[in-house]
Amino acid sequence: MVSAVDDAWVVESQPVQPVQPGKPVTGEGGGGSGWTILDEVRAWFDRFICTLEEADLDLLALWAVHTHVCVETYTTPRLQLDSPVPGSGKTTVLEHLERVCMHPVQMASLASPALLTRMLDSGMRTILIDEADRTLSPDKEGVGELIAVLNSGYKRGGTRPVLVPTKESGWITKEMPTFAPVAFAGNDPKIPDDTKSRTLRVLLMPDTHGEAEDSDWETYDDAARDLGRRVALWAEGVKDEIRTNRPVLPEGIRGRNRERWAPLKRVAVAAGGRWPMVVDELALREAREIAAEHEDGIVQQRPSVAVLRHIHEVWPDGETFLPTEDLVERLRWHNPEAWGADSSKGKPLTAQALGRMLSRNYKITSCRPVQPGPRGYSRSSLEPAFHRFGLDPSKKPADPVEPAEPAEGPSSLNDFFAAKEATA
Repeated sequence: MVSAVDDAWVVESQPVQPVQPGKPVTGEGGGGSGWTILDEVRAWFDRFICTLEEADLDLLALWAVHTHVCVETYTTPRLQLDSPVPGSGKTTVLEHLERVCMHPVQMASLASPALLTRMLDSGMRTILIDEADRTLSPDKEGVGELIAVLNSGYKRGGTRPVLVPTKESGWITKEMPTFAPVAFAGNDPKIPDDTKSRTLRVLLMPDTHGEAEDSDWETYDDAARDLGRRVALWAEGVKDEIRTNRPVLPEGIRGRNRERWAPLKRVAVAAGGRWPMVVDELALREAREIAAEHEDGIVQQRPSVAVLRHIHEVWPDGETFLPTEDLVERLRWHNPEAWGADSSKGKPLTAQALGRMLSRNYKITSCRPVQPGPRGYSRSSLEPAFHRFGLDPSKKPADPVEPAEPAEGPSSLNDFFAAKEATA
């Protein structure tokens, strides 16, 4: 969508003067040893910020430093500063990032995506968005367009068409850049899945025990900005190395996950010391958390994804074809919370609803192999989708979810259908 440039924005404070890197020194960069620079940034955050886990301080340090070389890293993961309650230091973190990151600008709200792209057209900035639970709320008008800008801007080359005025009082379309590091802070903001997949999350906690120092900027501002200048100086000296290195990430960190973690790993390898191992462990920690959330049912899969996995689980061994009505009944019995009368839709899965999900999402349609005979689904038509989702064709169906009232009746899915056939 093409939008006109709009000046409707609010800046929480005047943008700080960009950190200008000095002349680089060969070797480890002009700011000194890379690993000591990262250690300093991490120690600085540790003085003023309370995170749930110590490793999140490493993540903050790596992300802040990567902003100075984001053009060289090609992608720049979004940083989400989250907390369960207000008063956990999210704005404080943004204030520290404002002094350490590359060319920062801190915003209390952003009403115009066009303004964001116009600002980036004038030069690379690190965008720091506060109150993201309101700024990026899905209920807010125009937020979808802002989200689209943030999503496209996480990879180098991202642009957005914007209408700009001409001298003749007309309008022309100009492609403006969207690529920039972005950090946003809020209390459990409702972020779309496609934005989450581009985001690294740091969970902040209230400082109930008074462990963190107060960020008295009248006292600490000069020291924080000096740290930012030394980070920029070191980064300038290792840009060529970061541009050309292709570090290895742990097994399983692929696709979008690799795009998020590779920039930090490239910085870590250039810095040396313990930092490459730190990034590997951060990536594996996140992978374990995601796997546990899926296993615990915390992450709600899209119905079209869940139904494919559940079909794989309920499909009988050795069967090449299953009538639609049998498949629907197996799904209802296997997971009544998803497909039964007690589902979130308030009604059980129907053959028509199943057909729509499979056809629209996977181009899988029912067939009638025998005339006359019931319509249903062949195993061969499902196999390509199973394969793409990593569902092993030889894997036996998982144990079903217990029925809501299992006091009497079949104890397994196969027992249920065996009893049904016996009484038919």
